[in-house]
Amino acid sequence: MKRKRVISGVIYLFLFFNSFSIILSAQMTAAEELNLGVQAFRNSKLDEAAQHFQRCTVLDPDNSLAHLYLATTYLQQYIPGVETRENTDLAEHAIEQYQGVLHGEPTATAKINSTKGIGYLYLQMKRSDDAKQYYHMAADLDLDDPENYYSLGVIDWTLTYVPRQEARAKLGVKPEESLQKKSPSVCAEIREKNARNVQEGIDNLNKAIQLRPDYDDAMAYLNLMYREKADIECDDPAARENDLRTADDWVDKTMAVKKVKANKAAGAASPSVASPR
Repeated sequence: MKRKRVISGVIYLFLFFNSFSIILSAQMTAAEELNLGVQAFRNSKLDEAAQHFQRCTVLDPDNSLAHLYLATTYLQQYIPGVETRENTDLAEHAIEQYQGVLHGEPTATAKINSTKGIGYLYLQMKRSDDAKQYYHMAADLDLDDPENYYSLGVIDWTLTYVPRQEARAKLGVKPEESLQKKSPSVCAEIREKNARNVQEGIDNLNKAIQLRPDYDDAMAYLNLMYREKADIECDDPAARENDLRTADDWVDKTMAVKKVKANKAAGAASPSVASPR
């Protein structure tokens, strides 16, 4: 009887330590999978990297870094504008993994990057409302990042440009003509639809330039936003002309900044000449 108790105790200890070793092994495997994934990722072996990161998230579901790496791996394989099922799946898988980061306890940087990643993917997928939601979240998380405000401005421009151009095309308005001249009622309708996004777009782009004074892409979109504003100044020709002048000013500012950047890049690329002794 005593011998049976001893054997039972040995078996219990064996099962206990075996279970404990399995847990430790799983934890080590998660770390190893993460490391192998990082190595494959750095070597641009994205399919292999994704497999390792997937295994890591299964073994360690709360590993925010693994979710972030896996999302980035999917993101790098996603091709904006290609609307195949396979490509859309990559975007959706990336969003799912970014959400996995946000639902955990990520670092501040991981949270910001995940939020921006989701915003970017929704923007490319033409889900403007969802994109705006996440870029607003990213802007709240990092008040000093001009790219969030720029992205919001781009979304605002897209939301105003598309319906206005559709209305102009339907009416046969020439490029140099105003919408008001062709149809005051349609102009008023588009103004009602677009006015809020136009102003939000201008505000967002100005904020981006305030944070990055040489942000030429934001300047280029400000030119476009003021042209949007001009075409809905339905009953105020003077305001329309003023908006068009402002748009032209932003074209000039954009070109000036691009020229400065080009000169700096050319200077940096030029080989230095040693002075004679």
